[in-house]
Parts: sequence; structure tokens; C-alpha cells
Amino acid sequence: MNKKIGNIFKGDKVIWMVFFFLCMISIVEVFSASSNLTYKSQNYMGPITYHIATILAGLVVAVLILNVPCRYFKLMTLPMIAISLLTLGWVLVGGESINGANRVIPLPFGLSFQPSEIAKGTMVLVTAQILSAMQRESGADKQAFNYILIILVPIAFLIGIENLSTAGLLFIVIIMMLFLGRVPMKQMGRLFGVLAVLVAAFLTLVLTLGSVEGGSEPDRHLTETTAETAPDYEKDAIKSGGVFHRFATWRNRIVKHLDHKEVAAEDYNIAENFQVGHANIAIASSNIIGKGPGNSVERDYLPQAFSDFIYAIVIEEMGIIGAVAVVFLYIVLLYRAARIASRCENNFPAFLAMGLVLLLVVQAIFNMMVAVGLAPVTGQPLPLISKGGTSTIINCAYMGAILSVSRSAKMKKEVREVKVKD
Repeated sequence: MNKKIGNIFKGDKVIWMVFFFLCMISIVEVFSASSNLTYKSQNYMGPITYHIATILAGLVVAVLILNVPCRYFKLMTLPMIAISLLTLGWVLVGGESINGANRVIPLPFGLSFQPSEIAKGTMVLVTAQILSAMQRESGADKQAFNYILIILVPIAFLIGIENLSTAGLLFIVIIMMLFLGRVPMKQMGRLFGVLAVLVAAFLTLVLTLGSVEGGSEPDRHLTETTAETAPDYEKDAIKSGGVFHRFATWRNRIVKHLDHKEVAAEDYNIAENFQVGHANIAIASSNIIGKGPGNSVERDYLPQAFSDFIYAIVIEEMGIIGAVAVVFLYIVLLYRAARIASRCENNFPAFLAMGLVLLLVVQAIFNMMVAVGLAPVTGQPLPLISKGGTSTIINCAYMGAILSVSRSAKMKKEVREVKVKD
């Protein structure tokens, strides 16, 4: 029996354990945080049943992918680039509008598909293949940098039109991969210089043109519900669209985050700072051990408690201990993937494993920083914990690819020799 289970769950056992614990935390916390969904649907078990089914589907995807030798992932590079560009263009034209932004493509049976999730993994795959193919003794060939940017810029641009935080996250991960791939520092310096100018120009445009007519933009980001469910003041912000319809959202999130003026409790406008305010209340009332699983109070008030702000609910219910435990799991995942990458004999699986784990961990850092007030609201879910459809399954696919590297990548000779001696 144990042998049969071992044949299914191949690959690094530590990563499997981290995967398991994150999924268990997800089921418990999503069940607790979905009170608004159960109230709206009048179905107590519906939301959590759907979430468990999504995790199980993701688990199947992970198992299927880990059984594919990592060298075959190279064959998917060109098809994945074509699919990413096609679907990213499609979602801008015919996608479903979520909170004033086209992010998902509707599918039959009430399902939806988020192209940006596929595009992120595609860009990591492309970067890993280019860096590995153009690696020299002194580092990456100078042309590798140019080839990566030629593909990264259009993909990030198409994502950033409607989902700026995801485009920014992707840029950060690819820059980290460029460092790991030993791209010449002169090229990296020029890239940072250009990025600094572009960011300054972009912030100037956003802060100048991003005014909302008819009301202030709320700091909530609806990733799984439609704009029709938003309150009146949010609909006003959405209707103020135009060419720069996302500028209002970005401007208000930046301004609110940078506003550090002390406000008395009785003067605090909770209606205009709904997510941040209730997230702060959830964290402040948690103490060391929390209120216990299922005992959250703020889940009934905090929009997207089951998604973008689930870490605040984790802290409220599990306290500082639970918050640290979640961070520890992501640290272990990063460390273990780094160990696997360092033992790979070939560059491609090493770069792929590091790129995918950075994609998961950097997104987790974004989400947790937002929940505790260290970053402006971005709308990034917490990987493998937040409730989601496409994102959950794709993140499981990333885990499957990392496990495939741990199982099928050739190890360095000295590593094999140590294992033989043991």
C-alpha cells in the first residue's frame, strides 16, 4: 500500500509536505472566510465543496505534470507563448469585466479562465530555456537579455493594462532569474535605469490623470465576483472609465497607502477604507494564539476575506503563531527548491524550479504585505491558500513542475556519489 502511494506522490517529500499543509490550511480558512458567499448562495457547503473540488483537480494536475520528465517542458515553450499572447489579447477584447477590468474569459458551466496565470508560468519557462541555452563560463550571453525582454515586454504590457500588480510581480521574478542566470551587470544596470524612468513617468500620469468622478475608489479588489455585486460608491468609480479607467484605482490605492496622517478612531472613515480597516481590526484582535479556526468576526465584514485578504483571517483565527507558521512554510518551499536547483546537473531544470518557486513566494509576500498594511492593495491572492479557480489549479501545476525537476532532473556527480556512500 505504501509503495503504491509512493508511486503516485513522487519527487521531493519535503515539498509534498509543504504542499499538503498549505492545502489543509486553505480548506480550513476558506471554509471559515466564505461566510458571505454562503449567505448569498444560501448554500452552507457549496463554496467549500467547490474549493475542495478545485484543490483536488489541482492535485491531479500536479501528479500528471510531475510524471512528465522536465526536459520535455522545453517542447511546450512556443505553444505556451502563442496561447498566452492569444488569450491575453482575447481577454482585453471579449473578457468578463471584474471590478471594471477585463481579467477572465468566461467558460461553459459557470467556469472562467484567467490568462495572466498561464502567462506568468510561460514567461518563467521562456526565461529558463533562454538562460540555460545561452549560458557561458563567464555567465549568460549578452543576447540572452535581449531575447528575454523581447518576449517579456509584450506579455507584461498585455497583463498590466488591466492587472498592473500581476505585471509588476512578473517583472520582479524575471529580474531575479536574470540575476541567477548571471546576466551581465551592465545590462542589468541599464535595465534598472530605464525602469526607474518609466516608473517615475507612470506615477506622474497616474497621480495626474487618475481622478475618480462621482466618488472615491474603494480599496477592494473583486477577483471572483462581478461588478454588479459592488456597492454604489464602487459602481461610480467603475463607471468613470474611459481610456484611463484603471488610473483611478491605481491612484487611490497609492495615495491611501502613502497617507500616514493620524486619524482618531471616531473620525476614521471605514466606508472608504473598507478592506484595510477591517483587515487591521482582524489583526489587532488576534493576540498570540488567535480566536481559533472558524471563530473569525471580521470575515463577515471584510470583502474578499476568502481571497485577497485571507492572511488577515489566518492571523485573526490562528494568531501570531499561525501567521509565522504560514510564512515558515513558504520559506521551506523556497529553501527546498533552491536545494534541488543547486543539485541539478543541467541549467534548464535549475532555472525552471527557481523561477516557479519565486513566482509563488514573491506573490505570497505581496499578499501578506498588503494584509498587514506594508503595501498598497494589489489584489494578489495567497498562493495555494486563497480561494480561486484558475489560480489554484495553475499554482498546483507549478508545484507539479518543481516536483518533476526534483524527480527527473539529472543530479551532479558529487551528489550521486554521496548518496551511494550513504
